[in-house]
Amino acid sequence: MSVYRKTNPTNSTLDFKGMIMRFQGFRLAVFFVFACGLSFGAHAQEAGEGATSETEIIQFIRVEGTQRVEEETVRAYMVVREGMVDDVDMVDQSVKTLFASGLFSDVTIRRSEGGLIVSVVENPIVNRVSFEGNGAINDNTLTDEAELRPRQVYTRARVQDDVERFIEIYRQSGYFASRIEPKVIQLPQNRVDVIFEINEGPITGIRSINFVGNKAFDDDRLREEIITSETRWWRFFASSDSYDPDRLNYDRQRLRRVYLSKGYADFRVVSSSAELTRNGEEFFVTFNIEEGELFTFANSRVRSTVETIEIDALEGAIEHVEGDRYDLRKIEDTEDALTKLLGEKGFAFADIRARTRRDRENNLIRVEYVIEEGPRVYVERININGNDRTHDEVLRREMRISEGDAFNRVLLERSRRNLRGLGYFSSVDIEESPGSEPDKTIIDVNVVEQSTGELTFGIGYSSAENVTTEFAIAERNLLGRGQRLNLRVGVSSEVQRYALNFTEPFFLDRRVAAGFSLFNTENDYDNEANLETRSTGVGGQVAFPLSEDGRLSLFVNLSEDELTNTSSSSLVNPGYQVFKEEIGYYYSIDKRDDPIDPTDGWNFGFGQDLAGPAGDISYLRTTLIANYYHEIAEGWVFHGRATAGLIYDYEGGVINYSDRFFKGGSTFRGFDRSGIGPRQVSTGYALGANRYVVGTTEVSLPLGIPKDVGMKANAFIDFGALGDTDSVSFVANDIEDEFAFRATTGLSISWRSPFGPVRFDFARALVKEDYDDTRFFRFSVGTRF
Repeated sequence: MSVYRKTNPTNSTLDFKGMIMRFQGFRLAVFFVFACGLSFGAHAQEAGEGATSETEIIQFIRVEGTQRVEEETVRAYMVVREGMVDDVDMVDQSVKTLFASGLFSDVTIRRSEGGLIVSVVENPIVNRVSFEGNGAINDNTLTDEAELRPRQVYTRARVQDDVERFIEIYRQSGYFASRIEPKVIQLPQNRVDVIFEINEGPITGIRSINFVGNKAFDDDRLREEIITSETRWWRFFASSDSYDPDRLNYDRQRLRRVYLSKGYADFRVVSSSAELTRNGEEFFVTFNIEEGELFTFANSRVRSTVETIEIDALEGAIEHVEGDRYDLRKIEDTEDALTKLLGEKGFAFADIRARTRRDRENNLIRVEYVIEEGPRVYVERININGNDRTHDEVLRREMRISEGDAFNRVLLERSRRNLRGLGYFSSVDIEESPGSEPDKTIIDVNVVEQSTGELTFGIGYSSAENVTTEFAIAERNLLGRGQRLNLRVGVSSEVQRYALNFTEPFFLDRRVAAGFSLFNTENDYDNEANLETRSTGVGGQVAFPLSEDGRLSLFVNLSEDELTNTSSSSLVNPGYQVFKEEIGYYYSIDKRDDPIDPTDGWNFGFGQDLAGPAGDISYLRTTLIANYYHEIAEGWVFHGRATAGLIYDYEGGVINYSDRFFKGGSTFRGFDRSGIGPRQVSTGYALGANRYVVGTTEVSLPLGIPKDVGMKANAFIDFGALGDTDSVSFVANDIEDEFAFRATTGLSISWRSPFGPVRFDFARALVKEDYDDTRFFRFSVGTRF
């Protein structure tokens, strides 16, 4: 079937023309592309020629501007070298290394005719480094810490580093508002003087210490327990009222131990913060704490996984019983006691773990002391670090563990306590590290030494001795050997004392203290008996521990004692001059929680001394003292004290006046010095006695002021009796000698002031004899520096 198409002649002509136009457009496009290709090739060729010019070889390097620095030194710091390809990055790196050398303040490198020209400006040399405005920290301390020193190259970086280091030193000393401005003085020959202008500002104190979350103890009580204290005018001799971050961390641990010793087993310090005031002069310190509940001990026991250990023999070592308030210290004491017992029984590798189980419903804690066979690890070596002055053996003899011993953590902790107790070091840190073999360990003892010498001078006044002066030199660590030397001179209107004492605490490398003393004491009893006494002599003593808390001392004294009558009316006290040989012992045991300011526990002392037979006189003297402390309530501490003494001549003679007992003044408040006891009626002279019994009951009274103020008040009752004199020359009708009971009551106020101890005693006699001398008010004040 054929189909015919009808075409339009006009449309055919238009299509042909379009084809011609499209062909011509194609030709133009080809020409454009070809032209671009030629242009690109030309540019590429130019670029290639340029690259060839930039990669030419460095033919020379010339250094300009050096004065002291050798040219070879400059070239040595550069990355590029002669003969290398000229590379932009390497040239830039050379500039950086020259700057980093610290020798130059300016460096430029430029190209010139196939080489490099290096232009430098040298940093100046430090001629002198000085400080202005510093008073709290001396020049030597700052100089030792400075990086910038004379004859070194000056750089801004070193100066800035020193400024930051000095500011940190001032902050460690409590000066957070300090400002330091370095000044540079240009000198001839490219030298400079560097002056650090220091504005120390005031020491940054503690405006307030606050506690959040405490209920059992108020803020005042907790402030007493920490070292950091608030800034007060009376603390200008103390440093604890300045801010110290390390001290604040230590206070966190002190708070924890306080609460854990008072029954709060879940106590924790959530946070401690210090906020600086805008003027940079004071801090606000805040402790955020969680006390938790009060716990008591449940029935506790000892359990052993070592079959050969007999448990029954160890149960008695537990320091707490059911119903006692929870106390972490008693757990630690129990661990120490068990460790010692097991060591004595041959179980050196026993490991003791105190495992506690809480009964939160009844607030009880049951402690199970689990004894396990510990790893057999021995001490390979003990390293002592930081003891620049103190000899190694002084520290090693305080260690409860030695090289070659079985490793024991409890004994290691006891060693740390012993070292801190010496008082020679401001900090003691003990670290462990692996030894040369798996069963060996190395112990590093790191200490920081502190001053152990004291020079004191005191001036005071007391109603008993009027004006008193005292001078003393004491050294607790003589020549770094741990020896003690004490020279003391005391003078008042009634007493003159001169004494020199020396003690070697480890005589013959044993835990035996041995020493000697020289003394001269003169007493004026003119007001009491128109007498003067003098005792001059020498003594020797040894002391050694019998237990952790018990100590025995043995002593011998040789002296010449002299008594002189200052009035013919003192017929009952004939003068004498005798040689006395005295030997004796003294046993003491101390279970107090704090030897300085106890609130719980007790101590006891008992001693006897025998005079003769090589001397001119003979007697046996016995003395006893006992103290008991118990905290009744917060801030209320009960103190009971008992003392007694007895002296008699075992050959039937008469006890000399200077060897008898006298009571009154500070030893029996409410009576004058030598105010009670046997007395000559016609003259009123005190005769002294051969026996006495004196007791005290007192209660400390909270004053509502911070503990660190150092002020205390005690309400007291003193009671006792003094009597029995044996002088055969006494006229019976002229002597009052009755072993009669006396009692006084009053208030005692003491203050450890910045100037020295101050004490006021107010007392009134409740029971007395007609011939006793009473005194309602007595005080003393002194100063030391």
